[in-house]
Amino acid sequence: MEKQQLQEDIKVRRSRLQEAMLAADIEGCILTTAVNVFYMTGKVYNGYFYLSVDGKVIHFVKRPEGIDFENTIYIRKPEQMAEELCSAGFSLPKSLLLETDVVSFGECTRILNTFNLKEAANASVLLRKIRSVKTPFELEQVRACARRHEAVYKLIPSLYKRGMTDVELQIEIEHAMRQHGSLGLFRSYGDNMDIYMGSLLAGENAEAPSPFDFALGGAGETPLIPIGASGEKMREGQTIMVDMAGNYTPWMTDMTRVFSIGRTLDIAYRAHQVSIDIHNKIMDIVKPGIGCAEVYNVAMEMVKDNNLEAYFMGTKQQAKFVGHGVGLEINEPPVMTPRSKELFEPNIVFALEPKFVIPEVGAVGIENTYVITEDGIEKLTVLEEGIIEL
Repeated sequence: MEKQQLQEDIKVRRSRLQEAMLAADIEGCILTTAVNVFYMTGKVYNGYFYLSVDGKVIHFVKRPEGIDFENTIYIRKPEQMAEELCSAGFSLPKSLLLETDVVSFGECTRILNTFNLKEAANASVLLRKIRSVKTPFELEQVRACARRHEAVYKLIPSLYKRGMTDVELQIEIEHAMRQHGSLGLFRSYGDNMDIYMGSLLAGENAEAPSPFDFALGGAGETPLIPIGASGEKMREGQTIMVDMAGNYTPWMTDMTRVFSIGRTLDIAYRAHQVSIDIHNKIMDIVKPGIGCAEVYNVAMEMVKDNNLEAYFMGTKQQAKFVGHGVGLEINEPPVMTPRSKELFEPNIVFALEPKFVIPEVGAVGIENTYVITEDGIEKLTVLEEGIIEL
């Protein structure tokens, strides 16, 4: 049954791309990144997915052997695509979409040369926009992911042992994640987004700035991956922020919860409550047509009203967003920044993460995943939101 649902859903996704191509007067689209090939086919292969504006599909596959899609042609290099299209009775496109944000300049040049074109439109931005609005099938996948995400987080107090380092606790959480079906791989978009299954920040490490483009940093264990847990032993009074990936289905969820070793400082509880209050306020005001910038501005106003600006989204380095879309990649559009021009639409799934870092204590604040409905917003990750004492 799910296989049939998937095939019907793929038809919807392709029709959305066709409509966008028609509106932009583009005759053909070539996709090669794993996430977009999967989105359009339900599988990952090394090669090129080709869609014409009139809906014709060809799968140009390098590997693996045995792909059984209709209109599958095995090739060794991109230069073969134009010849094979002509042999199959296709007319060559006079305009083309390529994933120019992520495919190398050399590869784009080779593809353009084989089609005798001088330039291509950007498929990367267009596909991310299309993927940001989820289908009913995708929303089922997100909901299933959320249930497993919650189940693992409920286990965290039982996984903690006094005297642990932050890395030791993270390993225990990762073990539980894999036992509950985590896919392990954490898909993200863009450079400087290397991370393994998520982030755990304890104590002062939450203040350490990172070159990676996540909400908060952390020193990490090695200069090779300078983000997240650092290997330090966790101490009484510190907070532990757990932001581990909800990747139990291809469509992810994002959730953060905070724990403390014994009681922590009053300012940490106060800032944490402001984060919860921001979530509740956003749930009251967000609906289709509301600007993403308004989410950031409302959050920032509440932060200022509580005199917590110095701690918001970091101390030594402060992130300038409070939320982001979630889907096949953890960082999809829209992004909630003060300058965003994007508007919320029904069936957009996004994560909201107003967080604070309290010096010598650690990070506080929650993150939940939501879906925009026809007239409001629904919380998808439902779990105790207060600071949980270990």
